[in-house]
Amino acid sequence: MAATSESGLESWRLVGFGRRILMGVAPFAAIAAVWQFASLFFPGYLFPSLVDVFWRCLAILTDWSAFSDVLATAGRILAGLAGAFVFGCLLGFLIVQSRLADRFLSPVLIFFQGIPALSWVVFAIIWFHGVEFRILFIMVVTTLPAFTFQVVGALRAMPKDLLEMVMSFRPSRLKFFRMMVLPSVLPEILTAWKVNLGNASRVVVVAELVGASGGVGYQLLQQQQLFDMAGALAWTLQLVFFVLLFQWVLTLIETFAFRYRAVSERAL
Repeated sequence: MAATSESGLESWRLVGFGRRILMGVAPFAAIAAVWQFASLFFPGYLFPSLVDVFWRCLAILTDWSAFSDVLATAGRILAGLAGAFVFGCLLGFLIVQSRLADRFLSPVLIFFQGIPALSWVVFAIIWFHGVEFRILFIMVVTTLPAFTFQVVGALRAMPKDLLEMVMSFRPSRLKFFRMMVLPSVLPEILTAWKVNLGNASRVVVVAELVGASGGVGYQLLQQQQLFDMAGALAWTLQLVFFVLLFQWVLTLIETFAFRYRAVSERAL
């Protein structure tokens, strides 16, 4: 009887897993079907066949000169996010520790959030000469406020009673950070990385469209000048694949970091 119940439970889990996969794939399959159907009635420069798009994607992946542009854009995204994350953590800790810093920095960061990414692109072109430094500057200033406010929110959300209890044991600074601060801040940090990753992928394309001589944004500009929709879709999908890959890496980090709460919070 126990073996039968276990096999039945396993079957239900497999059915549930298959249903989740189906529900996840169904929207994209519907969009692909509509697009492919439209390609039968519209010219290729408007709705190219997905078969053509697939072969263009494969050509980018197998051609090093083309794939290097994808890697260049990916590197710019990660470098910009890393810089914004470091500065965001420093500013976040400073804001939490100092009321004066909070009164001065928070309005500035809110003001920065209201400036469009295209405006930062124009400012960077006027201020700086180096293409890579321009893009790094744009990436940092557009994602810095989100990182900072996420860190501030996580630090301020730490339970006061738990904080006082931990401090009563007189831990060292390193142990206090590892046992109290890091577990409290890490969920917000991972969330900020996931949110900023999507924002950064859009910002970097705009920056490369205006001021770069390589990268996905630059290649999209070339496809636009040729009215090559298949090429534009293929280059766009390269960036989407990178974002999905890095999102998956962040999910793995989150799963490993919070494996202690897998049963209590995720499985239920």
